[in-house]
Amino acid sequence: MPLALLALAIGAFGIGTTEFVIMGLLPQVAGDFGVSIPTAGLLVTGYALGVVIGAPLMTVLGTKIPRKRMLMLLMGLFIAGNLLSAVAPVFAVMLIGRVVASLAHGAFFGIGSVVAAELVAPQKKAGAIAMMFTGLTVANVVGVPLGTLIGQQIGWRVTFAIVAALGVVGLAGIAKLVPEVPKPEGVRLRDELAAFKNAQVLLAMAMTVLGFGGVFAAITYIAPMMTHVAGFADGSVTWLLVLFGLGMVGGNLIGGKFADRALMPMLYVSLGALAVVLALFTLTAHNKIAAAVTIALIGALGFATVPPLQKRVLDQAHGAPTLASAVNIGAFNLGNALSAWLGGMVIAAGFGYTAPNWVGAVLAAAALVLAVLSAALERRGSRSGAALASDTPAVPEPARH
Repeated sequence: MPLALLALAIGAFGIGTTEFVIMGLLPQVAGDFGVSIPTAGLLVTGYALGVVIGAPLMTVLGTKIPRKRMLMLLMGLFIAGNLLSAVAPVFAVMLIGRVVASLAHGAFFGIGSVVAAELVAPQKKAGAIAMMFTGLTVANVVGVPLGTLIGQQIGWRVTFAIVAALGVVGLAGIAKLVPEVPKPEGVRLRDELAAFKNAQVLLAMAMTVLGFGGVFAAITYIAPMMTHVAGFADGSVTWLLVLFGLGMVGGNLIGGKFADRALMPMLYVSLGALAVVLALFTLTAHNKIAAAVTIALIGALGFATVPPLQKRVLDQAHGAPTLASAVNIGAFNLGNALSAWLGGMVIAAGFGYTAPNWVGAVLAAAALVLAVLSAALERRGSRSGAALASDTPAVPEPARH
């Protein structure tokens, strides 16, 4: 794998840290600003919606800019947003800082996925994408638990200041290691938008929204769920997030490996198992050991879907994949926003801290249904194309004299 993938992984590490670290700090942030846990959950929802908006917006703005320079500009935006969160005097300002940082997220992973795929041979594309996303998963093993611990012991503002510093490291890595990748000639915005006429692209994005949304429904409220239901101490949330991150690393690598071999079967297995595990989490959340194992499984199964879903979008939007790739990253975060909001609703309605797990199970099961539908439509299209080809009369060869 090219060394440039390391630079992309470094940027992904910083972005992954800021996206997920807030979950372990919700009680502290809520207490400092005097808001409820569901209200503090808006920091997750707001970030996710910012990704949804920022992914296409920043990608379109970057159509005239070389990809390396655009990646560097996005990291600069990420740094500014985290600094604003670190110094926010009131909850609304912190929410704005989260949104500013999130605007860089979708375009970074979208453009980064395209760059990563172009750096390797065709049969290694999913593996290259998975390598870039390894930075995001490793952030959940190192960055997020460490940021949570620092936030609980020293203060959450220090955590976001450190995240901004991570962004500086990511920016330097991109400047040093990523080669100059010119914008493809002849690809216009109209061509990029045309990909959204493809039903398979839209189905893949819908699977992304529902499948990864299932993960966030449970994980957004992991801190109150584990402390109030499982009986863990506040400090235990740190190592529980390490387990979640380790699961993500393993699932991401497995998903990348098998997506290059059997993409749709990989989605069937991961989405189906994810739905079952999330449903069981409503029961296992009451036992410390069972809860810890379940959290690791949710991370593994959830992130096993990421490389195959991203590769499917790239495959179906071939020829003009940049915008579709970025929008699919937005789709991940649309699922995050939807599930965090729904999870907050069921908690606020009095169903308890384990209720979001049922929300996640339903979302993952719906994604599995769409995966089966997508494969069925693809097979039908292949049969129709083959039948049309067989019905076309052969052109007779000219007589020879």
